Amino acid sequence: MNAVRSLVEVRVPDMGNFKDVAVIDVLVKPGDTVVIDSPLVTLESDKATMDVPSTAVGVVEKLHTNKGGKVNTGDLIATVRANGSAPAAAPLGTVPPATAPPATAPPSRSAAAPPPTPRGVSPAAAPERASAPEAGAALAAAVATTLRSDLAPIDEPGFSRAHAGPSVRKFARELGVDLARVTGQGFKGRITHEDVKSFVKSALAGGAPETARPAAPALPPFPAVDFTQFGPTAIEPLSRIQRISGPRLHASWVNVPHVTQFDLADITELEQVRAGLKDRAQAAGVKLTPLAFILRACVKALQQFPRFNASLDATGANLIVRKFLHLGFAADTPNGLVVPVVRDADRKDVYELARQLAQLSEKARAGKLAPGDMQGGCFTISSLGGIGGTAFTPIINAPEVAILGVSRSSMQPVYQGGSFVPRLMLPLSLSYDHRVIDGAMAVRFTTYLAQTLGDPRGLLEAVL
Repeated sequence: MNAVRSLVEVRVPDMGNFKDVAVIDVLVKPGDTVVIDSPLVTLESDKATMDVPSTAVGVVEKLHTNKGGKVNTGDLIATVRANGSAPAAAPLGTVPPATAPPATAPPSRSAAAPPPTPRGVSPAAAPERASAPEAGAALAAAVATTLRSDLAPIDEPGFSRAHAGPSVRKFARELGVDLARVTGQGFKGRITHEDVKSFVKSALAGGAPETARPAAPALPPFPAVDFTQFGPTAIEPLSRIQRISGPRLHASWVNVPHVTQFDLADITELEQVRAGLKDRAQAAGVKLTPLAFILRACVKALQQFPRFNASLDATGANLIVRKFLHLGFAADTPNGLVVPVVRDADRKDVYELARQLAQLSEKARAGKLAPGDMQGGCFTISSLGGIGGTAFTPIINAPEVAILGVSRSSMQPVYQGGSFVPRLMLPLSLSYDHRVIDGAMAVRFTTYLAQTLGDPRGLLEAVL
């Protein structure tokens, strides 16, 4: 920040290694009066938010950035015309040039030793401006008293999670406003000073209900890019399935707090048993695939952990626990991914599960699935083992609360009985809704599932 007569340049302070930090809120406009430490703009990096404060008392002459822009350390944010002729403060490590009053300057009342005044304000102007903060404080106190008598106490956990900068938080506390109840209209749904003011006006007018909840902010769209400027392009329309499933997947990803738990299941014995049942399966007219055993194992795991067979209700305050068990499985088709549902999977043995899987997969590839074939699922399995991969993070098929991803099995050395032995290991990737399922429960689920797959006798009880 450098002083040019009475103009003060406010620049971005040292932000360490952060580059191209977003300006998510501009808190002033040209002509606004500011004091030292008045927030001018709010910046947001990947790790935190910060306000850039004014370093002088005066009037904002010009803004040199705007909302949505990018800045770096040392960039010019604003120019402030400081009150009076006192030189503005220099940046750390610099000394402002010395100035002296003219020798012939006539004496005046301001030449007498005045009481301390804010830096950058002439003594004569100090008494006039001193009343403004007092009036503002009185107004804030009156508003806060009214709000506190009309509104519920601040929910501290919700207040701390609110998407707002330090200056907005301070402003809200002064007024007694619970930021958890304020809808943010700023960049990426950020709560601004204007949002707090609007909430206050509504509350004072009797329009802020006690149970008001902020609406989910709309995400900013990606900017349009003309790729032809880089080379030849072609337009390929998305398939109908992709156009339908895309928004649903996006909604699930945005609205559901996903966590993925990874594990390995030893399926060495299971593959041996499956190979031994090949002739029997052919006689029954089915092909016993690993997926049939995985579905059977999931049935047992869901019966052991019924919370995975549930959904949140519309209020988000209650769980709807299903008393039926329909399993969905992701089927790859030429037109995109679909999820047929095996109904009443808990009432079917591995042979019947294999038969249902084959029938539904064939209908999916032929594009003949009826709407009822893809409805009512409780839990979904996405198996990519036939293609490859070691792990992935499947997106939950909301309103379900979990989905199991299965990757390609491989022989791996496992330490057993004092030596390494080759075992066929199957990677499992369980994505779950953290609002419903915590990490400990997810680990117990995958551990139980791995143990169940490791003991195929339990999966064949109904057919032995």
